[in-house]
Amino acid sequence: MILGMSVAAFTQLHVIISLIAIVSGIIAALGLLRARRMPGMTAIFLITTVATSATGFMFDTPAEAPRVIGSFDPPKVIGLISLVLLALAMLALYSYKLAGSWRGTYVISAMIALYFNCFVLVVQSFQKVPFFHALAPTQKEPPFAVAQAILLILFVGLGIAAFKKFKPLAQVPAAA
Repeated sequence: MILGMSVAAFTQLHVIISLIAIVSGIIAALGLLRARRMPGMTAIFLITTVATSATGFMFDTPAEAPRVIGSFDPPKVIGLISLVLLALAMLALYSYKLAGSWRGTYVISAMIALYFNCFVLVVQSFQKVPFFHALAPTQKEPPFAVAQAILLILFVGLGIAAFKKFKPLAQVPAAA
């Protein structure tokens, strides 16, 4: 039992929160490409991404999982890095109001946090969805590597474009 819920119910809640984080993050990222802040969608993205990263720590690590540091396995390391990035994004957005270099800090940290959510979605898809699992049962096969490479390339491009296009409203030049 986790937080008074069965493991299955808690897992379902975690997945729902993760999917909300990914969808709201994609919508917020598209807003960055249009130089729009989208405060409501951004808040949903940040809150649900913090929630999905935090709840990920409540799952037991399988005995056969590789350890990185003590009891930290790779998913928990990604969760910890994501929480640090999210703290930076929230600091940049809410405390420093995207002033100066905080704009870039926000864009980069938010985009990497969204990438991590999508990275985990791909990993989980290859573990849990029978079609994908059949293609890469150990996640060492080429289809898994290709899927992750495409995701990485997509996010590098999206991150660069968002960094170039997103300017706080005070800095966006008036239309002619």
